[in-house]
Amino acid sequence: RENRNRLLVIGIPKEIKDNEYRVGIVPAGVRELAAQGHQILIEVQAGLGSGITDEEYQAAGAAILTEKSELFERASLIIKVKEPQPSEYTLLREGQIVFAFLHTADLLSRKIIGIAYETIQQDDDNLPLLAPMSEVAGRMSVQVGAGCLQKDHGGAGVLLGGVPGVPRGLATILGGGRAGLNAAQMAVGTGARVTVIDINPERLRYLENLFGGRVDTLMSNIQNISASVRNSDLVVGAVLIPGCRAPHLVSREMIAKMRPGSVVVDISVDQGGCVETSRPTTHSNPTYIVDDVIHYCVANIPGIVPRTSTFALANATLPYAVKIANYGAAGAAGQDQAIARGINLYKGRVTHQGVAAAQGLPYREL
Repeated sequence: RENRNRLLVIGIPKEIKDNEYRVGIVPAGVRELAAQGHQILIEVQAGLGSGITDEEYQAAGAAILTEKSELFERASLIIKVKEPQPSEYTLLREGQIVFAFLHTADLLSRKIIGIAYETIQQDDDNLPLLAPMSEVAGRMSVQVGAGCLQKDHGGAGVLLGGVPGVPRGLATILGGGRAGLNAAQMAVGTGARVTVIDINPERLRYLENLFGGRVDTLMSNIQNISASVRNSDLVVGAVLIPGCRAPHLVSREMIAKMRPGSVVVDISVDQGGCVETSRPTTHSNPTYIVDDVIHYCVANIPGIVPRTSTFALANATLPYAVKIANYGAAGAAGQDQAIARGINLYKGRVTHQGVAAAQGLPYREL
């Protein structure tokens, strides 16, 4: 094992992305890092959106700062939820570690060390930090999709579960991974007819057994996707290739054949989206219409249920944050290949193949 890193100053800024109420750490995490000897700085009211007060953080051992600029200046490790926003770029400095959902290589010129939640990957291909937010996003996709189907929200006026004597709505879920599984659970719970489409027959077999025949499963190909999308009231895009752009599985032509007032919720929009007509939206203005089909493409869906999301995310990130704080980025990567895979940016170089390919940038092995 490498020697422990010197004690760090760790900064947790308040999230400023549109309607983002999550926060990068909870009081239990502050207490754990403080016990390791690190100093934790938290921007004033950073946790308020998740129901965590400054007093709770102080009681756990954190110091509260009123100026974001001071926090960035003093901290060697920044822990946050969403990627730094443009107004924060100039606050970053060379060699500073940023541990967050990155989804971007725009930070390359700042020469930071960017460790992305979404590409921390274990040897069995599990994505432990993406998992809790995929679960939230999957469940929320059906909840918001059902709302969009209401006539007062511009939808077709379809109740997914139907009622006796009236057909149930059809929900098609593209991708049978963690987000897709959770979307299917919610959709089945509403009483909808549910179809899950995936490229992996073993995954489909697993879902078939898990749901006991309550969902239909189809192999991913143009014919199956086209037919299912055309007949659906709700389409959920839940396709993920770690670090890479999501493939466009649903074309504009397929969208045009859907019934007016149908809904598309594209969870994968923060990776480019798996629907050709998808583009990122915000919680302030979450939907738009293409060919009479409502599109909900918010890139940070879990941000509107911050209490649940913050604690779920913090449970997963804390063990990795402790390693990074104790041993630095290089030391932690040497001990844990999952962290090594999570390092997307290293002092001006892109060190993740998928991110480099998606951004059209040269790749350098870590």
